[in-house]
Amino acid sequence: EPFVADEYIERLAWRTPGGGSRGGEAFDPKRLLEEFVNHIQELQVMDERIQRKVEKLEQQCQKEAKEFAKKVQELQKSNQVAFQHFQELDEHISYVATKVCHLGDQLEGVNTPRQRAVEAQKLMKYFNEFLDGELKSDVFTNSEKIKEAADIIQKLHLIAQELPFDSLMDFCCYPLSSPGKYHDLECQLIQEFTSAQRRGEISRMREVAAVLLHFKGYSHCVDVYIKQCQEGAFLRNDVFEDAAILCQRVNKQVGEVFSNPETVLAKLIQNIFEVKLQSYVKDQLEEYRKSDAEQYLKNLYDLYTRTTNLSSKLMEFNLGTDKQTFLSKLIKSIFIPYLENYIEVEIGYLKSRSAMILQRYYDSKNHQKRSIGTGGIQDLKERIRQRTNLPLGPSIDTHGETFLSQEVVVNLLQETKQAFERCHRLSDPSDLPKNAFRIFSMLVEFLCTEHIDYALETGLAGIPSSDSKNANLYFLDVVHQANTIFHLFDKQFNDHLMPLISSSPKLSECLQKKKDIIEQMEVKLDMGIDTLNCMIGQMKHILAAEQKKTDFKPEDENNVLIQYTNACVKVCGYVRKQVEKIRNSMDGKNVDTVLMELGVRFHRLIYEHLQQYSYSCMGGMLAICDVAEYRKCAKDFKIALVLQLFDTLHALCNLLVVAPDNLKQVCSGEQLANLDKNILHSFVQLRVDYRSARLARHFS
Repeated sequence: EPFVADEYIERLAWRTPGGGSRGGEAFDPKRLLEEFVNHIQELQVMDERIQRKVEKLEQQCQKEAKEFAKKVQELQKSNQVAFQHFQELDEHISYVATKVCHLGDQLEGVNTPRQRAVEAQKLMKYFNEFLDGELKSDVFTNSEKIKEAADIIQKLHLIAQELPFDSLMDFCCYPLSSPGKYHDLECQLIQEFTSAQRRGEISRMREVAAVLLHFKGYSHCVDVYIKQCQEGAFLRNDVFEDAAILCQRVNKQVGEVFSNPETVLAKLIQNIFEVKLQSYVKDQLEEYRKSDAEQYLKNLYDLYTRTTNLSSKLMEFNLGTDKQTFLSKLIKSIFIPYLENYIEVEIGYLKSRSAMILQRYYDSKNHQKRSIGTGGIQDLKERIRQRTNLPLGPSIDTHGETFLSQEVVVNLLQETKQAFERCHRLSDPSDLPKNAFRIFSMLVEFLCTEHIDYALETGLAGIPSSDSKNANLYFLDVVHQANTIFHLFDKQFNDHLMPLISSSPKLSECLQKKKDIIEQMEVKLDMGIDTLNCMIGQMKHILAAEQKKTDFKPEDENNVLIQYTNACVKVCGYVRKQVEKIRNSMDGKNVDTVLMELGVRFHRLIYEHLQQYSYSCMGGMLAICDVAEYRKCAKDFKIALVLQLFDTLHALCNLLVVAPDNLKQVCSGEQLANLDKNILHSFVQLRVDYRSARLARHFS
C-alpha cells in the first residue's frame, strides 16, 4: 500500500500509552515525545542498513551486466561461425542435389524404355494366347482380376484397331476388334457395376466405373445407373416431388462413383424430363385439350408452374457451366406444343366464359338483352324527349332493375385475374405485353361494354319524362353501381395489368383505351343528368297538388296555426332524399357538380312557384316560413351558390310583409341592393295591398 506519513504518525501515537485519551488514560506529552525520538532513531538505523544493502546490490548488478555483455559477444562470434558453416553446407547440398537429379534423369531414360519393353513383352505374350486360342494366364481366368484383364484387353483392342483388316484375319486376332472378348469383358464390367449398385457398394461401383471410363460402353454404364436410380422412385402421385427427392439423393452419390458427376447428373435430369415429366404432362393435358378449355388451362398453368419450381430446385446442383440454359431447353421441349397456341385458347375460353356469365345473369332476371342504339338519331331522340315533353316514343320500363350485378363483376374480374396470372407465367417475355393487352380487351368488351355500358344505356332509356307522375329514378342506382364497379375495374388494371405492360409500348395503348372507356361512360352519365328534370317535375307535381291559393291569402288572418305549408314539407322531404341518393351514387367532384345543378333548378322552381300567388300580410309571413324551410333544405347541398340563392330569395320574401314606409330601406339592404329593380317590383306586386295608392307611391 502507498505510504502516508500522517496515518503512520497517528498509528504510532495510538499504540503509545498516554499518547491518546483511550481507556480513560490521561495524555502524556513527554512520554509521547520520548517514543517519537526513539522511533526516529530506529528509523535512521534502518535507513542506514537499507542504504548499505542497496549499494551492495548495485555493485553486484554492474558486475553481472559486464559478464552478460561479454557472454553476448562470445555468442555473436559463435553465430557467425555457424552461419559460415551453414552456407558451406547449403552449397554442398545444392551440388549433390544437382548430381542426383542428373543421375535420376539418366536412370529414367534407361528405365522407361525398359518398362515399355516389359509391357510390350507382356502384351505380346497375351497376344500369343489369343493367336493360340487358349487364354491360360491367370489374369484372364481369375474373375477377381477383371480390372487387370480389362486394362490388357483395352490395350490389345487399340492395337488391333490400328492394324489393317487383312492383317487381323491373317493373324487370327479378329476377335479383338469385333464383338469378342472386348465386348464380353465390357458386358461383364457393366454387369458387375449393376450388381454393385443393387448391393449399394459405392467403392466397387467407383472402381468399375473407373475401368469402364476407357471403354466404349461407358455411356451404357451411365444409362444403367440412371435406369436403376429411378426404380421405385416414382411411386407417389406427385411426380415433381419424387423427381426432386431422387435428384437430391443421386447428387450426393454421383460424386463418389463417377469422375464426371455433373455430366451424369445432367443426363439423369434430362431423362426425367424427357421421359417421366413429358409423359405425365401429356397425359394431364391431352385429356382436356379439346373437351374442357377451363381445366386444360388450369392444368397447363399448374404443370408449368410446378415444372419451373422443380427447375429452380435443380439449379442448386452442379450441372455444368450453363445450367440455366440447359434446364430452360428441357422445359421448352416439354411445353412448346402447348405454349405455341396458348393465348388463342386463353382468349377463346375467356370470351365464351364471360359471355356465359353475362347470359346466365340476364336469364336469371328473365331479361332478353336488347340492342339499344347509340348512334346520332337515337341520341337526338333521347335528348329531345328528355329535355322537352314531346312524345317521341315511350321510355323503357326497367321495373327498378339496374342490370348491374356485383356478383357478375366479381366473376368477370376473377376470370380475368386468373387469365393475367396464366399469361404472366405461360407467355414468352417478348409476347407478354401483347397477350396481356388482348386479355384486357376482352375485359373491356364484356365488363365495360356488354355490362356497364349496356346498363347505362338501358338506364338512360328508362329515364321517365319530366311530366311523369310518381316517376322512379332508378338511373341514380345505375350510376352508383357503375361507379363502384369501375373502381374495381381500375384496381385490377393497376394491380394485375400494369406490371405486365409497364415497360412496353402497350402501356400507352392500354392507358388510352382506359381513357376512352371513361370518357364514353362520362358522356352517358352527363346524358343522365336529365334525371334532374324528372326530380324537378316531381317537385312541380307535389307543389301543384299540395299548394292552395288560400295558403298565402287565408280567409281568417287571425287564425293561422301552421308554421309552414304542407307543400313545403313534402317538397323538402323529397329533396333531402334525392340529395342523399346523389351523394351515395357519385363521388368526387361529380357530386358537387350535380348538386349545384339540382340546387339551381330547385331555386328556379321555388322562385317561379312563389310568383304564382298573391300574399296577404299573414300569407307573406307563411311564405317567408316556407322559404326559410327551403333554405334549411338547401344547406344539405353544401354548395355555397345554392345557399346564396335561397338567402336572396328569403330576403325578397320580406318585401311581402314589410311596412310600406320601410320598402325603400329594405330594397337598399345588403342582399337586395344589387338585384334588378324589375325583380324587386315583381315581388312587391304580389302583395294584396299593392293597389293601394300609398304602397305604389312609396315603392315608386
